[in-house]
Amino acid sequence: MQGLQRIDYGVFLIYFLLVSSYGYWIYRRKKSSETNTKDFFLAEGSLTWWAIGASLIASNISAEHFIGMSGSGFAMGLAISSYEWMSAATLIIVAIFFIPIYLKNKIYTMPQFLSQRYNDTVATIMAVFWLLLYVFVNLTSILYLGALAVETISGVPFTTCMLGLAAFAIFITLGGMKVIGYTDLIQVVVLIMGGVAVTFLALQMVSDQWGGNGVIDGLSLLHTHANGHFHMIFSEGHTYYYELPGMAVLFGGMWINNLNYWGCNQYIVQRALGADLPTARSGILFAAFLKLVIPLICVIPGIAAYVLYQNGAFQQEMVDAAGKVKPDHAYPTLMNLLPTGLKGLAFAALTAAIVASLAGKCNSISTIFSLDIYKKFLNKDASEKQTVLIGRIAVWVAFAIALLITPQLRHLEQAYQFIQEYSNYLTPGAFALFFLGLFWKRTTSTAALVAASVSIPLALLFKWLPDTPIPFLHRTGWCFLILAGLMIIISLLDTSSKFNPKGLVLTRSMFRISPSFVVFSALVWGIIAALYTVFW
Repeated sequence: MQGLQRIDYGVFLIYFLLVSSYGYWIYRRKKSSETNTKDFFLAEGSLTWWAIGASLIASNISAEHFIGMSGSGFAMGLAISSYEWMSAATLIIVAIFFIPIYLKNKIYTMPQFLSQRYNDTVATIMAVFWLLLYVFVNLTSILYLGALAVETISGVPFTTCMLGLAAFAIFITLGGMKVIGYTDLIQVVVLIMGGVAVTFLALQMVSDQWGGNGVIDGLSLLHTHANGHFHMIFSEGHTYYYELPGMAVLFGGMWINNLNYWGCNQYIVQRALGADLPTARSGILFAAFLKLVIPLICVIPGIAAYVLYQNGAFQQEMVDAAGKVKPDHAYPTLMNLLPTGLKGLAFAALTAAIVASLAGKCNSISTIFSLDIYKKFLNKDASEKQTVLIGRIAVWVAFAIALLITPQLRHLEQAYQFIQEYSNYLTPGAFALFFLGLFWKRTTSTAALVAASVSIPLALLFKWLPDTPIPFLHRTGWCFLILAGLMIIISLLDTSSKFNPKGLVLTRSMFRISPSFVVFSALVWGIIAALYTVFW
């Protein structure tokens, strides 16, 4: 097994120069992004629908997918694809019901919405929670998985990989949302091309192992030799029921998880907040279609690695120094088998996914800190230029913290599940605040403050109190129902809530969608229904 060759480094260099040059050109086209907060943080009015859709996916897809989701594919199979396919359905809901409200109320950050709808205290509590989550869980896990993959493929030391990825991401982030949005289009094209190359290789290896003819036979043989890895819904008692507890995937906590991530998450929603409604909806719908194909390039390679490992391949590559199987080694192991040139493309794809996600995450950290902490509490009279400068400093500080913490994650087995579980400590409370705040006029600030305060303690209680561990998607669902119920009771007890001046005025016209949107949305939902029917 060989590492990267000169041609591979050449391919990677072309990718690096292309992204950097294009990003710099976009940056130079409108230098106002240096001093204009709306342009720097939102690229207001300048992102097209395809740029929005590409940026949504590029920011979402990272090493946690290529490495983490492929590792989960190795361990549990196609079921991990629920996070992608249910996300496609969720994106349509967000486009129809959430985005119109944000745009009509000129929302730029999620804490800003909480401040307008409730009060500054609620907004600040959630802003701090989000910053902690983004820096200590999301940013560190992306850096960890990215550095692990680059180290495995290139042989470059882990620490050097971390620093290199951070430097590349900082370069993109400091140009603002416009640079991120448009360079993400290149990132998406590269990551899909590289992902397809790895999937093609994996299926061809499976086909060759059993005398098949091409990747179509490989896919069929994969299903035959790993039938247990092609079930979407786990029954109670299954080894991985804790991670994906049966029908909660379709009707329970998965919806809370996805609606919060795609509809109430600064890191994601920010991409659409600077556009008009038709453009934002078209971009989100484009992202939904892209979501449908992600398991092909992220999960299928992991399942293929599992089948090949079970039949004697990768016996050294898939274990750590202690001889323990490490599912997250699956994707880097397959990448190392690619021919010269294609390996460089796959390496560039992986780097694209990592850098795009890091840049998007840090832009959101910068936005929240600058607009919801610095300008609100530390310097209320800050100029546009000062605010943007603080945003850039926040990027450097966030990466400095992440680089100190990242090496501590090397003990993880399936990093994707780590990200999902720890993110869900905040999810139920955040979604309760947004859901009721958006769609129920009587929700009061007092109710929101109580829910924000008890959200994480309640999640921890569900985690540690029971003798038998409760699957985290069940915990997510139960916590949301309890917090939402608590908010409803507190709001109803306040008789003045009937005339709540902060309640949002909603009209049917806000949620009206075009015929073309209906057709393409129905197509997405139909594909999802077919996939779950076939792979139940």
